[in-house]
Amino acid sequence: MQFGEVLKGKEIEGKEKHVPTIEIIRGHGSNGNDFIRVIVGKEVPHPNTVEHHIEWVELYGVTRDGKTIDFGKMNFEPVHTQPIATFHVNNIDNFKAFCALEYCNIHGVWQNCIEV
Repeated sequence: MQFGEVLKGKEIEGKEKHVPTIEIIRGHGSNGNDFIRVIVGKEVPHPNTVEHHIEWVELYGVTRDGKTIDFGKMNFEPVHTQPIATFHVNNIDNFKAFCALEYCNIHGVWQNCIEV
């Protein structure tokens, strides 16, 4: 089995609650910083109970020269948090794509990528 076989994406049933939405936010705040926001359940809210919740989100970027950058992972506590993660990205124009993974404790790992 390959890791790619574990990942679920936009074509799978239940995608509205699971596929991470990736948003580019440019020039935010007084310093004009750029951010990438990852939201799980933007179209349809995902359950957030102890029994069924999003455990984490990871963000990766692919630079224009093909290098993959790991921006990190954010963990979520059920009931007390929402599955929304914001990552500060320097030189956002140096990237050609961003990819996010998220893990639902019942339905597994889901993915999404966007091109810049």
